[in-house]
Amino acid sequence: MNKRIRKAVFPVAGLGTRFLPATKTVPKEMLPIVDRPLIQYAVDEAIEAGCDTLVFVTNRYKHAVADYFDKAYELEQKLERSGKHQQLELVRNVLPEGVRAVFVTQAEALGLGHAVLCARSVIGDEPFAVLLPDDLIWNRNGAGALKQMADHAEANGVGAIAVQDVPKEQTASYGIVATEGFRDRHGAIRRIVEKPKPEDAPSTLAVVGRYILPGAIFDHLETTGRGAGGEIQLTDAIASLIQDRQVDAYRFRGTRFDCGTHIGLVEATIRFALDHEKISDDARDSMARALRELGVTDIS
Repeated sequence: MNKRIRKAVFPVAGLGTRFLPATKTVPKEMLPIVDRPLIQYAVDEAIEAGCDTLVFVTNRYKHAVADYFDKAYELEQKLERSGKHQQLELVRNVLPEGVRAVFVTQAEALGLGHAVLCARSVIGDEPFAVLLPDDLIWNRNGAGALKQMADHAEANGVGAIAVQDVPKEQTASYGIVATEGFRDRHGAIRRIVEKPKPEDAPSTLAVVGRYILPGAIFDHLETTGRGAGGEIQLTDAIASLIQDRQVDAYRFRGTRFDCGTHIGLVEATIRFALDHEKISDDARDSMARALRELGVTDIS
């Protein structure tokens, strides 16, 4: 698997019930972090890694993601007539030239593994990436997580899965891997378990939402039965895949925000606001003022 990835899959069919009522009409992937939706950060990361075909696996009711990546002729004409050229470029460059978006429908919510399998007709048998937009990964001073992983996968002819260390008591919320020869930032995965109890977890290296996988994963997904939660788990297919293909756990450089939770979304918004070129100073002043009003004097 020495080919560079060119295709990326974004499973975006979930209903986002944790964020109701906001997600009654707005998909969770379209929730904003300052002035850009979550999905845009994941898309930019995939493009940076070299992907030019973006496959969005959605459901029949969610049109907002497709609308976002489609051309908005009326809006563009209005901005052009108003001389708002900077805003016009922002709208036009949601997807850069040469990058295409493909939309595939997941007819029934049967889990992450099934969502990835729905993309098979577009991916074919080549290596590809999977990005979960809920996991916003930010590396302020370097390459994004997926590019780090893609460089490693291409150089070593392996698959790669992003991992981070988690507290032992949190293993039941993640897929957990056991590795062989973990050095620096990577090691070959020898075992992967979906959401094990802390006493059963093989390590505290948790899988987070970035994967680089060979096309062979589809054959394993086809034969994977329903696992945890009664769903077809990508983790179970990977557990089968690693019997004859090397897939490395990769500890990326950067900060992960779990934007599938309320606090994660808030943390990401605060961090990006503090780093925003236009509003960072105002954001700091606003946060300091809010803390004073709450009587917080020590934030060490």
